Amino acid sequence: MAAVHPGTATLDDAEVERFAALAAEWWDPNGKFRPLHKLGPARLAFIRQEIVRHFERTPGGFRPFEGLAVLDIGCGGGLVSEPVARLGATVTGIDPALENIEAARRHATSQDLSIDYRASLVEDLVAEGPTFDCVLCLEVVEHVPDVAAFLATCAKLVRPGGLMILSTINRTLKAYALAIVGAEYILRWLPVGTHQWERFVTPDELARHADAAGLVTSTREGLVYNPLTDAWSLSADLDVNYMASASRPA
Repeated sequence: MAAVHPGTATLDDAEVERFAALAAEWWDPNGKFRPLHKLGPARLAFIRQEIVRHFERTPGGFRPFEGLAVLDIGCGGGLVSEPVARLGATVTGIDPALENIEAARRHATSQDLSIDYRASLVEDLVAEGPTFDCVLCLEVVEHVPDVAAFLATCAKLVRPGGLMILSTINRTLKAYALAIVGAEYILRWLPVGTHQWERFVTPDELARHADAAGLVTSTREGLVYNPLTDAWSLSADLDVNYMASASRPA
């Protein structure tokens, strides 16, 4: 059973339980997390692009993240933590659901990857005092009760001169039609109830929250799905899924 924490502005117990119940399916590319597997290459392209740009790394390098400490918040089963580790980063992954962390550890071990996975809240890590070169927060903010409070907490883990990379869903009618009606009720890509439209976050809101947390938003790009190729790609269209990077001044 997932660890249950008192409800806070940065944690919804029901959301934690929802994903914990699916922990055994994280690494099944045709299972409940198929959409995240499909999103993976486009998300990683943005992550690589922003880290290479921000830390002035060689674009074509085999391990461009070498020497960087990266935190993956809400890491789930490790779908992002693993490729980031392969690119050279020292990765810490946290998730409030123990089931997710156990699934992530098992898979990382099978791949001979050393990743520091912890069943932990963001607040717990802040209390310990570490900071990271890059903090990833992907498909998480649309599941928390108070985005401003959550990002303010997450930002404390970004070192001066560091970077935060986020991905989430815009609060538009188009997003409601595609991410909820289409993805959950028609195509059945996601379990019904995975998303709540009122928790979606517009790019401008995300930028304001980041600014209030002491970060400066630098890049925003959309993620769009092509049904003909069954693939996602980066785009200028921010209407539904999008990614953003924000830095902490040195």
